[in-house]
Amino acid sequence: MSALLRQIPANIPQDIRKIRIENSHLTELPRGSFENVSALEYLWLNFNNITVMHIKSLEYLPALKELRLQGNKLSSVPWTAFQDTPTLKILDLKHNRLDVLPEHALRYLPNLTYLDLSSNQLTIISRDVFYNWPVYQRSQRTEGPLEAISNAVLALHDNPWICDCRLRGFVQFIKSVGPPIILMNSYLTCSGPKFRTGKFFHEVELNSCTKPLTSALDTNLTVPAGLNITLTCFVQASPSPAVWWTYALKLLRAFNGKHLPAVSTEPISDDTVRSELLIPAARPADAGNYTCTAANFLGNASVAINLRVVAPWASTTPRGWAPAVPAEPGAHVEVRIAKQTVYGITLEWFAAAAAAAEPGETWYTLLVGRYDAAQKDTIYIGPGVNTYSVTDLLPATKYEVCVAVRNQAPRKGQCVVFVTGSDVSQMEQREKLIHIVVIVCAMVLAVPAGMYACTAEALPGCLARCPSACPRRRRGGPAQAAGSKESTLDSLPAGSEDGLCRPDGGRGARRSPERQEPGKARPPHRNSADLY
Repeated sequence: MSALLRQIPANIPQDIRKIRIENSHLTELPRGSFENVSALEYLWLNFNNITVMHIKSLEYLPALKELRLQGNKLSSVPWTAFQDTPTLKILDLKHNRLDVLPEHALRYLPNLTYLDLSSNQLTIISRDVFYNWPVYQRSQRTEGPLEAISNAVLALHDNPWICDCRLRGFVQFIKSVGPPIILMNSYLTCSGPKFRTGKFFHEVELNSCTKPLTSALDTNLTVPAGLNITLTCFVQASPSPAVWWTYALKLLRAFNGKHLPAVSTEPISDDTVRSELLIPAARPADAGNYTCTAANFLGNASVAINLRVVAPWASTTPRGWAPAVPAEPGAHVEVRIAKQTVYGITLEWFAAAAAAAEPGETWYTLLVGRYDAAQKDTIYIGPGVNTYSVTDLLPATKYEVCVAVRNQAPRKGQCVVFVTGSDVSQMEQREKLIHIVVIVCAMVLAVPAGMYACTAEALPGCLARCPSACPRRRRGGPAQAAGSKESTLDSLPAGSEDGLCRPDGGRGARRSPERQEPGKARPPHRNSADLY
């Protein structure tokens, strides 16, 4: 007891009838462990660390009557090893890690009167394990009195039984078993599936196993963009199947994240599960076929759902912005340029208090494209995001970006119109980006060098007056030394004036002291400001 033994001693006397080694450091039973003690009848090896038992570890033990291996770490047992112990009556394997009982596990234990398999990891076993047990077979014979057959105690409790169709035969066996086989604890309980956890075997009725059958309420869906979409499929199968979703040959896993699909699967009855795929803020790019596939050991099946995503309102008119749905009073979005780079601008916006009941749940729609484009790109922005960068722009091109609360059309002041510079390469060569302030019809916006901006509130008056109000600036001249600001502006490609509107433009803009000489022809080159 509690000795530091790491193997079975080799010098055991030959006439020993009982060996008890407990709480020691034994890790295996090798072949021929007891070949010199053929008279052994009782072998107790409880509470060691035995993980391996050789198929010939019990060789030369024809008189063994009792084998106790409680509290070890056996995950499997070589059941054919018991061919060498025909007189074995007690086999104690409780508190191990056994998770499988082969169909013929008990074939070579014809004289057992006590078998303890409790407190292991058994989940599914076949009733044929016991139908092939000689003790049970003798009890089923009609000839001869039953009194002549010895009782056999069977302990199977405290295992994590999964009560689905695969356990159906074993549950029926437990319900019908009787003397000479006696259950130490007849109240075996289910550990799964979840809806049967804690139920006793005599409380459940298990169906036969079936191949998965998949279905969906609607296999063709058309939904407006920007909404959270849930695709649902139902699966009838036993045992409960594994279910997964695929889209464009990609597996959609069961995770949750902003702007990412999320998969959830749960049982709704004994043999039916429901699987849902949530697509947050559906976009036109999310359209396509989504496939729900289910599989168990009998086979697999799948159903495809076709999703079509359409814009919630028309976005093809560049001006006017007639709402597709009535706008809510006060649902206004303030837009400003928050950052400028040589590649584009970053917009920042915030909704007025009445734009949405919960700002954290407000969705936005961005319309981005060339100012004169008949149709602009639509981008849907989820809750909690209030910035967007417009990049990869063409030089010397007028663009328009509008921001609106979902299901509303953009209003005046919710759009930014800007023109990119005509000399991008020169800007990229600068070590330091120079920011300027451009005054467009009394609307002040901070934009990068070579870029001009105007909000939709300036339409149409500003854009109508600016072509005549914004003359080309002549490079060079004595006035360049008038001040640092003029000097800075002169160094920019496709530059602008301090005042872009003439006095006759109605906005009271300043006039620069240096102007083009009367009668001098305007150069044919079109820079960015000419696009106004």
